[in-house]
Amino acid sequence: MIDQKKYNTVRVIITVIILLLLPAYIIKQAYFTDKTNITEKTPEYVGRNTCIECHEAEYNDWKGSDHDLAMDYATDSTVLGDFNNATLIRNNQTHKFYKKGNKFFVYTDGEDGKMHEYEVKYVFGYSPLQQYLVEFEGGRLQTLALTWNTIEKNWYYMPDAVYRDEDVDHTNWLHWTNQAQNWNSMCADCHSTNLKKGYDPHTDTYHTTWFEINVSCEACHGPASEHLAWADLPEYARKDIKNTGLVIQTSGIDNKQYVDNCARCHSRRNTLSDFNPYTKNIYNHMIPLLPIEPNYYIDGQIKNEDYVYGSFTHSRMFMNDVKCNDCHNVHSGKLLFEDNALCLQCHKADDYDTKSHTFHKGFGESGEAVISDAGIKFEVGSGTLCINCHMHGQNYMGVDYRRDHSFRIPRPDLSIKNGTPNACIQCHKDSSNQWAQSYIEKWFGTSRPYQFGEAFSAANNVDKNADHRLKRIIKDELYPTSIRSAAINYLNTGFESNNDEVINQSLQNIEPSIRISAIRRLDINSQKVFDKLLLLLYDETKAVRIETAYKLSNLSSGQIPQRYKAAYQKALDEYVAMLQYNSDFPTEKYNLGNFYYKQKDYEKAEKYYLKAIKQDNELIVAKINLAHLYSAMGQPLKAEKILEKYIVENPDDAVSLYNYGLILSENKKYKKSLEYLIRASEQMPDNSRVDYNIAMLYDFFGDKDNAEKYLKKAIDKDNLNITNYSILLNFYIKNNYIEKAGKLIKTMTVKFPDNEDIKKIQLMR
Repeated sequence: MIDQKKYNTVRVIITVIILLLLPAYIIKQAYFTDKTNITEKTPEYVGRNTCIECHEAEYNDWKGSDHDLAMDYATDSTVLGDFNNATLIRNNQTHKFYKKGNKFFVYTDGEDGKMHEYEVKYVFGYSPLQQYLVEFEGGRLQTLALTWNTIEKNWYYMPDAVYRDEDVDHTNWLHWTNQAQNWNSMCADCHSTNLKKGYDPHTDTYHTTWFEINVSCEACHGPASEHLAWADLPEYARKDIKNTGLVIQTSGIDNKQYVDNCARCHSRRNTLSDFNPYTKNIYNHMIPLLPIEPNYYIDGQIKNEDYVYGSFTHSRMFMNDVKCNDCHNVHSGKLLFEDNALCLQCHKADDYDTKSHTFHKGFGESGEAVISDAGIKFEVGSGTLCINCHMHGQNYMGVDYRRDHSFRIPRPDLSIKNGTPNACIQCHKDSSNQWAQSYIEKWFGTSRPYQFGEAFSAANNVDKNADHRLKRIIKDELYPTSIRSAAINYLNTGFESNNDEVINQSLQNIEPSIRISAIRRLDINSQKVFDKLLLLLYDETKAVRIETAYKLSNLSSGQIPQRYKAAYQKALDEYVAMLQYNSDFPTEKYNLGNFYYKQKDYEKAEKYYLKAIKQDNELIVAKINLAHLYSAMGQPLKAEKILEKYIVENPDDAVSLYNYGLILSENKKYKKSLEYLIRASEQMPDNSRVDYNIAMLYDFFGDKDNAEKYLKKAIDKDNLNITNYSILLNFYIKNNYIEKAGKLIKTMTVKFPDNEDIKKIQLMR
């Protein structure tokens, strides 16, 4: 039987305990439980409509922007081109544009070169041009060559405007039905949200998916489900949740972080994988191309499409902490201010928005307009606008005028020296660089600051002082990272051992770009260097590990120390995964072939070489390497046959003549080999290696005079390469030409005074 008095006492105690614990429970729920759920859950994509309630102003800015209209389904409201039975005649072919019900069709040249009907499934972009996508088997979407100019309101055939020096027919890799115009690999990841390429290298098919068809909110901010959860929390529970639950931080960051957020689309790059919004380092996803030739001029000005990042990140603006949203409304893409008001946010009007600075007529003054080399009409007064002198541009895709974001001072003096463009002559296209330079000197005097392109040009011209200048750039942190990385690329590693030090030091630089450039230029010439390279297998950055694995893959697996084998294999797997991800391109199939060739997996190497050639019959290097593979496989006649057929079709291809000569030599057809090597030498004024091969054949035939002649010719072609001198010296010693050897040693001593091997030879004498 229950004691009622005791029961009542226990009930009171329990009630008190519950009341005391309740606040603690509430605090736990508010400050710990909900917050823990946010951080532990994997954020999911939720779509732009969930953003409108709280971010209506940003949504309205975005609506109708380039990002909003990046891609869409083909409908009456999205298609801008004339599909009302319009035609375009090109190369005696009549291309047609028409509708059937609610669907849009074109009649154009197809994969076989014949005219076919294709349905337009999607539109791509909207201004100043709109492109159209056609669906093919295997999940491929191809971008039609037929393009609508939304400004002039007419159709044009894209290759005629972009590849003017090439005859782009159905056999060409650039034809709209081939890989160069494939949407899945060339365009998709920057025109849709959360795109997954879904390429299967085994079946050569795509299963490409997206969350939203255009570039929506979460393309830049990352999946937002946990941001919505954050928004539902009471105010007091939000404060400790990082970045309001968003995956990608876009505020409260420095300009490098900000610009890097845009880099994955607004840069020319080598992509490593699908974009991962959780990565904090763009080099875990891609490797931006450096602002060097052939995509840029020697001084860093844009040549081919660069999508802004490459030019902007080596500008003085970027180095002074300017970021994209200082000039652009990032949601609409529009400029914050018109005309010079944009620049006068930072630059004093009294100094720069004056006649004494621009030296050009103002708007309303008498004069004549000029037509630039890009076909843009600049009215009188345009010369007073900052962007026309400091951000000149050119047309891409035929009609898309884009400005150079390196914000440079016009330098006609460098144009005279290096053949680079400048804004003066780009506007006044009928005038000369000398004319422009005379005015620059008249207005601003003769003194000019040193420009990094001068060092790069000197390196190209094998100037003996170039490396000294390059090393100063590499070590100077006041230069942009991309330029310091580029300087490593231009270093000569063939004869000056002093360059090894700066390259080795760069392996430990904080910037991934500099480490990557150093790895690429590295000569593994000592155990110390080898050990430094091995440590990079543990680098925090994926791109660095991949470059390291690629560099080490030239060695045999037995040369990798046991304690590094696991890290090496992991990095090698990342490298192969990157190649497979990109193997929808023939170049990456070729690289896979190279990888398996080095691994002595000849069967796989052959498979990928053949696939690469099938996809791009003009990929010469794949044919050459396939020929060398057949030689390694003990099938030299098969190798000879491949190159023989190619040379018949391309008799002036010096590289192929050279490789054909080498293959003939392997097949013991020495006289015929010599014939083709001599032809190659005549067409390769900068290649000394071919002359060495010729000399060795003459030596084999016992013709010492011609052997000596071609060894000297190799030196003439590359007189700064100590290896060429060493080979000739060895020839003299082997043939007991003592007097000639002595004279050559003296020449080498003068030419290479710091070389330790030459000093040893002198001591031995």
